[in-house]
This record gives sequence, C-alpha cells and structure tokens, in this order.
Amino acid sequence: MSIHSPFNSLTLHSLKAQSFKRLFSSHFITQIQVKSSPFASFSLNLIKRYELDRFKLKPIKNSISPVVETSFRTKNVKDINVLVVGSTGYIGKFVVQELIKRGFNVIAVSRERSGIKGKNSKEETVENLSGANVCFSDVTSLDSLEKSLENLGVEIDVVVSCLASRSGGVKDSWKIDYEATKNSLVAGKKYGASHFVLLSAICVQKPLLEFQRAKLKFEDELMKEAEGDKGFTYSIVRPTAFFKSLGGQVELVKDGKPYVMFGDGKLCACKPMSEADLASFISDCVLSEDKINQVLPIGGPGKALTPLEQGEMLFRLVGKKPNFIKVPIEVMDFAIGVLDFLVKIFPAMEDVAEYGKIGRYYAAESMLILDPETGEYSADKTPSYGKDTLEEFFERVLREGMSGQELGEQAIF
Repeated sequence: MSIHSPFNSLTLHSLKAQSFKRLFSSHFITQIQVKSSPFASFSLNLIKRYELDRFKLKPIKNSISPVVETSFRTKNVKDINVLVVGSTGYIGKFVVQELIKRGFNVIAVSRERSGIKGKNSKEETVENLSGANVCFSDVTSLDSLEKSLENLGVEIDVVVSCLASRSGGVKDSWKIDYEATKNSLVAGKKYGASHFVLLSAICVQKPLLEFQRAKLKFEDELMKEAEGDKGFTYSIVRPTAFFKSLGGQVELVKDGKPYVMFGDGKLCACKPMSEADLASFISDCVLSEDKINQVLPIGGPGKALTPLEQGEMLFRLVGKKPNFIKVPIEVMDFAIGVLDFLVKIFPAMEDVAEYGKIGRYYAAESMLILDPETGEYSADKTPSYGKDTLEEFFERVLREGMSGQELGEQAIF
C-alpha cells in the first residue's frame, strides 16, 4: 500500500516540527505553507511529477487518539477523517470533490489502475483526486485493506462507500456490492469509524437482479451492525436514475436518428439526478443528524419523466420533429427466456442472461418510491433534491458531447 498526498487536507496531530523537516526534504518540496493553529496543517503546493511514485508517506506513529465516548460530530470539520471507497467511480469522484470542498480530510481508496478497464495510472489517479489523500489498496481483500489503513496511521471517523459493480454480472455483483462493501465496513470500524454512508440504489425495493440482492444483503447487515452497537450509525442513500444513464441517445437524435423506447414509452418513470447533486446529498449524510440510521430514497428536482417525455424533450432541443421507434417489451421477454434456457446448457453465459434481465428491468420499472402494498410507484412520495435538471444536461451534451459521461462496461444496460 502506498499513499500519495498533497497534504492540503490531512491534519497531522502527532509529528513535531523537526519530524516534518526530516520527512519532507527540499528534494520533494518547493514550498510548504504552515497555517497558524494548535495543530499545524501543512500543504504541499508542488511535487515534481516524475517523483510522484517515489514519494510515499511514512506511517504516522502514535497518531490514533485514545478511544473516548464522544461523537466525531463534535469535532471541527477539518479534523474529521472521511474514508471514501469507490472514489474513482462515476459518483465517487464527485463525492470526493464535494467532501474536500466542505473541508473534510478525505482519504480516497483506489486501485493502482483505476477507471474503466484500469485505464488510469497511479499518477493520473492522484491528479484526478487532487486535494484528497490517495490510498492505493484492494477493497476486495480485507487483509489488504486493513493493512493499508494500519499503515495510514490515522483514525477513521466516517466511511463513505460508493462501490458498485461495473458490469452487473452475477459474480461481480456479489464481489463488489456485497463482499468489498462489507470489507470497507469491517476495516473502517476496526480503525475507529462510527458512521457509514452507503450509496445504494432505489431499485432494490423490487429485487429481481443479482446486484440488487447483493446490495440488500449488505444493507441488512449494516442495519444489524447499528442495532448491536449503539455507538455506530449509518445512512443508506437510494438514488433514482443518474443523468448519464439517460444520455445514451442524445447524440443519435442530434444526428437525425429515431429515439428508441419500449412499449408506449410510459412503462416507467424516474426523477433523474445529476452526479453533483447526488454527491452533495451524500456529503450531507456525513454530519446531518436527521439522516442517522435512515434509508434515504432521493430523486432530482422537478417532475418524474417517462422515456416518452425524455424523447420529446430531446427532439424539442434539437429542433426536430419527434421520431420514435417503439419496441414491444415482449421482445425482451422472449430474448431472456432463450438466454435462461442456454444458461442451463452453457453456464458461462449466466452474465449475458443477467444483462438481458437488467435491460428489461430498466425498460419497465420506475426509479421511484414503491408502495409495497399496492405495487405502484409514486412520484409524489419520491423526495426531490438539488438544482440540476435533465434538460440542462441534454443541452450540455448536445453542445459538448458525452465526454466524461461514458457508460463503459455498463453500456449494455
């Protein structure tokens, strides 16, 4: 495990001035700023890029405070250490930025090769998570994660998990949405965490897919952890659809292609939410006491939108006459039936069959609050948050393209 840090957020309580002088030699630093406070806070303004990989933070000895019966919420924000797992994912990187902006000490856990298909190097990850203290580790291995946190040498106050399976495949869902997320809970608590913020999904209300079942299993265990430990709390965030999941046809419509939807385009609806607004809501959960030990479904601002309404909005923005292709949902039902049959003969095809079920789910199920008694979705009961609208997102994509919004391995959804 290695840690790359700009030290503009991590407060080091236990190192004396001379220790800093030895640790941060002029070989690495061109400027150190010392803030006047009881606990000096140091910031590295410039580290030579070619030396990034050589610079590894030495363990901070004796920096874990004795256990006292006080909440981290009584601390100054700058003294609260927030561990973020899934920090390089679509939502995770926005959460890291938002937490830094609010003044928290952010420790971002990342793989050594991050991003879609591991395209980003360690140096690129450090640059992308600028302002955070980047800890390279493997969340799928509890031993690896615990050793990383031990070497880090600081007490963790809060864990924020933005982990999610990239593909939605059967094994990957259980490996990430359950096992890796649980590792972050176990390791985080071992090193002091007393609050856990979980990014889940609103669709777990009606669990028909493996990733939903995996998320629900962890949610259940997280709640039981809080029941058994009165000093431990959680916030479970269940957001509606993200903007990028609705942006796949923007450029097609711009190029004059028809908008494809299932049935009459009214089979489902959602209150789409931007990544920035969701990151803000997740960050609220770190300190807001009214979000303690709560399951928090959340949507974006404005009314719920069906695929038909989304398509009509797009055609209006591009100034074209609406042109829809309506695909009967039964087509997907037939394809799923065929895939389920083939899996019995070729077990290796289980993920392909699962992808078909995922596609069918999102084509027909709303990302809104579900009434378990009636089985009906309710837009009115789905809370709204934030200010970014889907129309503004569509306008931006029409101008700038989908750069930064790529679905990657989730494109099959």
